[in-house]
Amino acid sequence: MFRSRSTSKDEQAAAAKVTADQPQQPRDPQAPKGRPTPKRSEANSQRRAVAHTPANRKEAAKRARETRRADLAKQREALANGDERYLPVRDKGPVRRFARDFVDSRYSVAEFFLPLAVLILILSMINKGAFQTYVLLAWMIVIGLIVINSAVTGISLKRALKQRFPDENTRGAVAYAIMRTLQMRRLRLPKPKVKRGEKP
Repeated sequence: MFRSRSTSKDEQAAAAKVTADQPQQPRDPQAPKGRPTPKRSEANSQRRAVAHTPANRKEAAKRARETRRADLAKQREALANGDERYLPVRDKGPVRRFARDFVDSRYSVAEFFLPLAVLILILSMINKGAFQTYVLLAWMIVIGLIVINSAVTGISLKRALKQRFPDENTRGAVAYAIMRTLQMRRLRLPKPKVKRGEKP
């Protein structure tokens, strides 16, 4: 009775050893692999990623510089043609686009600040009697007009944004628009997309 039980245990151990020594049978092609087969595009992208992996730190830095240079080139092109995909973060979105169009569709005193400042500077060099007083007065008038015009633009834009984008975050859009008014129209980036007097 005890002999038969020990014999059966020895047979099981021998069978397990024989199974372990035998080479594994090749997997049936129809048998499931346990994971989905990747698409060809995914496999190609994985192979390209492995092939393009930088070998050292110098190569990685070089590739980073090239990528940064390409991104900056795309941004410059987007600022010229208004492509939303590559615009800088501060210029992206319908709110910022509306703010730009709001400013570009009207005249503002601030956009003439630079030529007026140059003119006043030249006139200030003329030292004849009370002429300097008039130049200073003209300078103060220009500054006052710019402040008033910027305030009116800010209030009007804030009201328009509330009507156009009641549920959107419009924070910073007014300051963004006022800074744009300080630039001459032909120097503004992104380039103006609306004409003077055109409704944004």
